[in-house]
Amino acid sequence: MKSSYSEDDVILLLKDITGLVLPQPAQEREKLIQSGRHYSEMLPLEYVPSDKYMKVYEEALQRYAKRVADAVGILSEKIVTERGKDVVLVSLARAGIPIGILIKRYIRFKYKWSIPHYSISIIRGKGIDANAMNYLLGRFRPQQLLFVDGWIGKGAIFRELQNAIGAYEKVSPDIAVVADPANITRLYGTREDILIPSSCLNSTVSGLISRTFLRDDIIGEKDFHGAVYYGELKDSDLSYEFIEAIESKFSLSPEAEECPLQGNGMEEVTKIAQEFSVDDINFVKPGIGETTRVLLRRVPWKILIDRRYEANPELAHIVRLAQEKNVPIFYYPMMHYKCCGIIKKMTDI
Repeated sequence: MKSSYSEDDVILLLKDITGLVLPQPAQEREKLIQSGRHYSEMLPLEYVPSDKYMKVYEEALQRYAKRVADAVGILSEKIVTERGKDVVLVSLARAGIPIGILIKRYIRFKYKWSIPHYSISIIRGKGIDANAMNYLLGRFRPQQLLFVDGWIGKGAIFRELQNAIGAYEKVSPDIAVVADPANITRLYGTREDILIPSSCLNSTVSGLISRTFLRDDIIGEKDFHGAVYYGELKDSDLSYEFIEAIESKFSLSPEAEECPLQGNGMEEVTKIAQEFSVDDINFVKPGIGETTRVLLRRVPWKILIDRRYEANPELAHIVRLAQEKNVPIFYYPMMHYKCCGIIKKMTDI
């Protein structure tokens, strides 16, 4: 699969479906999703954000690069301690890819090891890409594989992975993430709901590839899951600007910020769903990364922000997007998350 990343950083086990699928506007996709069509059978329109939003993104990258670099370093140290130099990073496309690259680069920076890094697709409700898994297991021992993602929101993909990996003997269901405010995984950089600036953008910070795609008329039995390469956005590509901004803040002794949590994020999500009369738990998207995705790719109904972070610059891009899309912001107390996006029920429009 073509991308703007170098194969020295990641090998994408994806089928290039560029030109085979027509992207659809958010309103159109949302109606189809809520009428029963699976989200992986469609692709969203990708666009270059406004100048004001890009200014907020650049400020966020400068302001939070060190915190993300430290979290990547702490996570990488845990991986080295548990897995040693034989580990093979398997990032979950798309949000996991820049994180996998950063882990690979941190381990090279500190230990001078070159760790293989592949990326594969996993889709909620559809499972992991079996052909990609078979490809990896034909080349590596199952114990070597370690799954990587950017963050955990309420844990839907984590649970999808747990269910899928049972079919692969000796493959660990562990997942390594930079931020785990849901309090779910052992392998995390921080429990705090931090801003990972790559979550602020779509393909322009993810190697110019789309989210992954799975539909029988395009993806054959022996194919990897698909993705589109957005070559037309190459002049707006910031994928390596993001990687290099974080990498420049790597430290041999990353600073740990402990954020002890009680319970797990799903309990809080359930409470939010009840409070706002949301019937489908999948409409509640907690955490900075997931809230950003709701604003970029879905049709948002409300944005919740914990009052403690009302004027926090970490959430400036969320406030900017909400203003641009006329989405109301409510202040609501949360323990695990700084913000939460709620998707609009299309029958209410």
